[in-house]
Amino acid sequence: MKKKILLYLFFFILFIPVFMWLAWYFTPNTKLVIAIVDKTVLTKKGQEHISLNWVLNHEKFTKTSQKPYHVSEDYFGFFPQENEKYNLKGLERFSDSKLQQLSLDADMAYFTDTYGIYNNEWFQEGDISARSGILYGGLSNKDLQLLENLKERHKLVIAEFNTFGSPTSARNRRAFEQLFHVKWTGWTARYFENLDIVENKEIPKWLVSNYRRAHQNKWPFKNAGVAFVNDHDEVVILEEGQHLKNAIPVINTIAENQQKFGLPEDMNYPFWFDVIVPDPQYNEVISWFELDYTAEGLKEIQAYNIPKHFPAVTGHKGQDYQFYYFSGDFSDNPVSLSSSYLKGIEYLKGLFYDSRNVMERKKFFWNFYRPLVTTILDEYSEELPD
Repeated sequence: MKKKILLYLFFFILFIPVFMWLAWYFTPNTKLVIAIVDKTVLTKKGQEHISLNWVLNHEKFTKTSQKPYHVSEDYFGFFPQENEKYNLKGLERFSDSKLQQLSLDADMAYFTDTYGIYNNEWFQEGDISARSGILYGGLSNKDLQLLENLKERHKLVIAEFNTFGSPTSARNRRAFEQLFHVKWTGWTARYFENLDIVENKEIPKWLVSNYRRAHQNKWPFKNAGVAFVNDHDEVVILEEGQHLKNAIPVINTIAENQQKFGLPEDMNYPFWFDVIVPDPQYNEVISWFELDYTAEGLKEIQAYNIPKHFPAVTGHKGQDYQFYYFSGDFSDNPVSLSSSYLKGIEYLKGLFYDSRNVMERKKFFWNFYRPLVTTILDEYSEELPD
């Protein structure tokens, strides 16, 4: 009897993924034409937009009535090839008439990353942790033209961290700010689990050298912390214990928006983000970044005019156009597309990450990014004409 029970249990577990895949396969497609822009694609894995592709595939959003989106093909930007070769297939090659046509054909745009590719990242002899000249990147005139066209047609625009920060020109940055009524403070930041430069090789060399230049060549930090850097190469370090009680940045969402977007009240965010200020007349903050400051930490940010709280997710209020800005590098998560083919897999999400690891970005994907983007796309697609 015991053997029979174990055998039934084995077959049940074995066939669960099959049933989940069949349920996904027979779910109807929803055509949603998205102009995806990603200028920071170092490999064909498309790390900077893979989270978006996961949601599109899992929710059966397709580029035609039948064809799904492919992570290595269906975007505008930098296309890596073998032996340091590449193709540039950005909007910069489009004529005005083609941009007009794209704004008619596309239902929306999603700018996942405009930071770009730098020479030291692409060419093998470069030092990836040092700064170098840019190979391709920044928000271009053509990008702006498409965004303007989409806004005029009341279509959805989603943009992420650094869309209008460095290396975008000051002119194009101002144009984006005026278009969507958000302003970059000039500050970008990231959490580091360990600020010891001997142990943590992820700390960029340029960040350390810029700090040392202004502090008698000293780098005294050993604990976890948050590093802020601005467009004038000023660096502010908030270290756990001295400036922060707990260094990990937390995204906080009020109850109303938790319910609307399926978000948790608090979510750790251990990666890059920028500090923006939205115009409250046009935009509302859906979620906020919170840091647990000490008195000394508050004194430090006030000295550099860094806001105490700043938006994590901003949305336009009103029906004249639709716009969301994610202040973090939200689409860049180490997720596998294979799980997106299983309907209901989100109910087993706890199997895919380690809750004890503060650097765990998979947890952010499953509990914050996935419900947020799914809700936005579901609601928007329902409004589109058949």
